[in-house]
Amino acid sequence: MNNLIWLIRASRWARNPPSARMVRMVLAIIAIGLALVALEHWGLWPEWASMDRPPRGIHLQR
Repeated sequence: MNNLIWLIRASRWARNPPSARMVRMVLAIIAIGLALVALEHWGLWPEWASMDRPPRGIHLQR
């Protein structure tokens, strides 16, 4: 059932694609997110911007 919904969405998107401005905005948001992940991975993310402890229910393994 879920695959049928995605197929209908894809057909609507193919008939009425997003504007170039919308595509650029989505790509910019993705690029900003990847940049933040890279900064954190390389240790360049400031300590004051990090959480003291993870929220409940999320278990991070190191």
